[in-house]
Amino acid sequence: MIIFPFLIDTYVINIYHFIIRLILFPYILKYGIILKKAERKQIKKDIINCPDILIMWLYRERLNYFEKLRRSLYEIARDALEIQLMKVSLLDSFNNYNKNDVEYVFLDKSELRPKSKKMEKESELFNTFIVIFCEGAINPLLKNYIRFFPENKAIKKNLEYLANFNMFKKYHSNLKYFDQPLFLDFVKELLNVDYALLIQQDPTIKNKNRYALTHFHVKIDWPIADAAEDLGKYLRYIQNNLYENGDEHARLLQNKLFEYYGCHYSVGGRRTAALIAAQLLKKLDMISTVFISSSESRSMIKYSERGVSKFFLIKLNNNEISALAARERITPDELKSSYLYPAKNYHVGISEAVYDYTQYSKPPENGKLRRLRPAYNWLTLVDEFLHPKPDLLTLRPINYNWVYSTE
Repeated sequence: MIIFPFLIDTYVINIYHFIIRLILFPYILKYGIILKKAERKQIKKDIINCPDILIMWLYRERLNYFEKLRRSLYEIARDALEIQLMKVSLLDSFNNYNKNDVEYVFLDKSELRPKSKKMEKESELFNTFIVIFCEGAINPLLKNYIRFFPENKAIKKNLEYLANFNMFKKYHSNLKYFDQPLFLDFVKELLNVDYALLIQQDPTIKNKNRYALTHFHVKIDWPIADAAEDLGKYLRYIQNNLYENGDEHARLLQNKLFEYYGCHYSVGGRRTAALIAAQLLKKLDMISTVFISSSESRSMIKYSERGVSKFFLIKLNNNEISALAARERITPDELKSSYLYPAKNYHVGISEAVYDYTQYSKPPENGKLRRLRPAYNWLTLVDEFLHPKPDLLTLRPINYNWVYSTE
């Protein structure tokens, strides 16, 4: 039985906290971004009266100076969160299998190709979660769909009812804020709570911008048909409603919704909830990220403004390590120490597959209605790379094209 000796060093996370607290936060706290009252009313009016319109987030070039600072803060915080979630989802899960003498089933190449149907059975040994991280605060008008209420707010009164919350005695009101040193430990403690965690700009602080884990046990309650209709209008496959071209067309469009988010339409409830949340959050004029760890897929999926990414463990033997090291012009030992983790007679690494949308899953340039062609792929694999160990901050990911390789 082999157990990873690797744990993310706390000083790595502290570096992110140092940047957040000492470099960016003073500016954000001093120059809080406040929408004018008329602008806030207009946004609410748009969401109420036009719930089917997909509001696009603004590119960095369209932001004012202080909004750019907020986005920089968000991206740094997201990087820190991503590192922690990769470890929990992949490395910790692998350790769970080894501790229990259960064979870990690595992904097959076909599972990472668009339209893949293959899934593994659920296992309690794989750490599962949904984490929603928003650049701003979610509009309260969406509470009926992303259900965050006083009853599931991250406060001590609500947390005391959790059975396995080991940090309860250490909990204080500031622990929920991203700039606190124990914040990522706090997130990790709550990951095993069912449904989703919500991290967003603290809506209770008016003239400042500060990220906090505001709610846990967040349910996603937006019908799949509504999400497919929303996406279909955006891509110009329908004009008014999902069923305007018949039931069969509506069924196909709902199936394509899942493909748009890198899943087969038969996936389980957790991945379904995550992709529905990602589609719903596109109604807001801010960027957001949904992290989903799935036992069925043995992977962590990220939905963001960049599209779809899948993180997974990859198994390498000595011959594969030597070939990759030679290509990168480093020694096999250097590759092992920088990118790989030892296991029994082999090594594993954290790989990421990045997907992009095809012409059939992008709005047409002429804006005209078009015919749905279900046989054509909506996603294409555009990049693959191997992540370095998180404590090696000067190393970049290296290219490792594996999904379509013939070896």
